[in-house]
Amino acid sequence: MASEIDSTGAEGLGNLFAAAREDGRTVLLPYMTAGLPTLDASVRLFEAMAAAGADGFEVGIPYADPLMDGPVIMEAGERALAAGTTVDGCLEVVSDVVSSTGLPVIVMTYVNPVLRMGVDRFCVRLADVGAAGLIVADLPVDEAGPFLEATRTHGVGLVLFAAPTTDERRLRAVAMAEPAFVYAVADMGVTGTRDEASDKIAGLAARIRDVSAQPIVAGVGISTPDHARAAARHVDGVIVGSALVRLVLEANDADDSARALRSAVAAFAAAVGD
Repeated sequence: MASEIDSTGAEGLGNLFAAAREDGRTVLLPYMTAGLPTLDASVRLFEAMAAAGADGFEVGIPYADPLMDGPVIMEAGERALAAGTTVDGCLEVVSDVVSSTGLPVIVMTYVNPVLRMGVDRFCVRLADVGAAGLIVADLPVDEAGPFLEATRTHGVGLVLFAAPTTDERRLRAVAMAEPAFVYAVADMGVTGTRDEASDKIAGLAARIRDVSAQPIVAGVGISTPDHARAAARHVDGVIVGSALVRLVLEANDADDSARALRSAVAAFAAAVGD
């Protein structure tokens, strides 16, 4: 479904959270690796999730050494890379998703691919394709200066992380950086599905709100609609990744992938809207 507001750049993310706050609801940001099930079919999956109620997307650029990712997203990255997916190809997917759905897209990657292209040039490319934000999974706040400068210069929102183990000094540093949103790590460890909902989100969200007015989005280990519903009570947005990527890995083809995602995302959207 197309957004009625500008969804591009940091302003697009701000618009999304402001509109959701006015409506009294939590946003749903599904994750999917670009290049699945193929680069050509990738956009169809995002269109299916948009039709099912997604508010925006986290689009993962596959990377050969994904330290934060668990086995599901690692396998997705391996498949996409083996099929010839490149950074340029992923950015084309982002451009097409923005144009087709009208929803904000946050690009997820790691430090090395950004440094290889150059931080400023990478952010220029993000702005050119209409990306709303950037998540760099292995970027600590202490080293975020050049990334903050480049994203601000080119109007893209940078996302920074906070975890249950983040100490007060780092949490205040994250707050002072004024990221597009604070990514609240719901469960420690790499990405992946979990059997039980995290019991740490409420406390972490409260700690973040004590020092920051920026939106909070919970992710990592949110595996079921019940998990999403529980997290949504405390945060402004929820990211669901491995549970959705697994559906694509297990599907027979792009049509099966789209059908499975449409059903799953509709259930997650209903849960965060409760």
